[in-house]
Amino acid sequence: MNGAPAIIDVHGLTKRYGGRTVVDHVDMQVARGRIYGFLGPNGSGKTTTIRMLCGLLTPDDGRGTCLGFDIRTEARRIKPEVGYMTQRFGLYDDLSIEENLDFVARVYGVPQRRRKVDETLQQLGLAARRTQLAGALSGGWKQRLALAACLLHEPQLLLLDEPTAGVDPKARREFWDHLHALAANGLTVLVSTHYMDEAERCHQLAYIAYGKLLAHGTADELIAQAGLATVEISGPHLAQVAQALRADPAINAASFGATLHASGASQQALDAALAPYRGSGLQITPVATSLEDVFIALMQQSEDNYS
Repeated sequence: MNGAPAIIDVHGLTKRYGGRTVVDHVDMQVARGRIYGFLGPNGSGKTTTIRMLCGLLTPDDGRGTCLGFDIRTEARRIKPEVGYMTQRFGLYDDLSIEENLDFVARVYGVPQRRRKVDETLQQLGLAARRTQLAGALSGGWKQRLALAACLLHEPQLLLLDEPTAGVDPKARREFWDHLHALAANGLTVLVSTHYMDEAERCHQLAYIAYGKLLAHGTADELIAQAGLATVEISGPHLAQVAQALRADPAINAASFGATLHASGASQQALDAALAPYRGSGLQITPVATSLEDVFIALMQQSEDNYS
């Protein structure tokens, strides 16, 4: 971690519900000022992991620290230092932006509350809308208000659980610009997302599938670790080609507009799968493997732990 202090350092983190292991011996280390992204299908344990890290859930097994506090015995000391943004908007629709922030500031006992609310309104570009009711805001503005509420008490760690679901691309980009500015000032961010463009903006990534941590590293490291060979296919009858390729367990095929991306676990496997289509009028061009190609391959390798 390049000598930076570990804000999160956990080993063997495990959570079970009714005999089903939803988080299965996860290890994680995150340095200060980094944006750490969680990827994985729905139901993979991302939210449960986040809740254990910030002291909302007690792990059934494993150990570690968050912000220097033991996640088992010092959970109450972790919570005041964390800003947690849930998947659903959790503020009051019938209060204005300013009234919502003032309420949250009171809950946290923020010193010089009025000044801090004003500063936060300015920081997140909400000042001109301060009297607008939260219930009348678009998804992007609700998201910005929720982020402002998370930052009022000046947390050391920000936990974001799919924060941009249902938000338009422009608002998502502005949101991520805010996150990078915050990280540059030393705030550590842990974020779960399904968007590949967002994943690529994280400093580090972890892929969790059905409770197991399958891969972690930078986007470039994950692509290199996957070792996939990828081609772009264009031409006639792509739907039929895609269906045939998807029947091969060693091949991942996904439509990208008017083309098809096919990735193989090895160049040999990919060549064998494509052999019937050589000379058929299809154009087959090698391309760089994307993070989405890796994501799809990992999903296919994952085994659902629901039973």
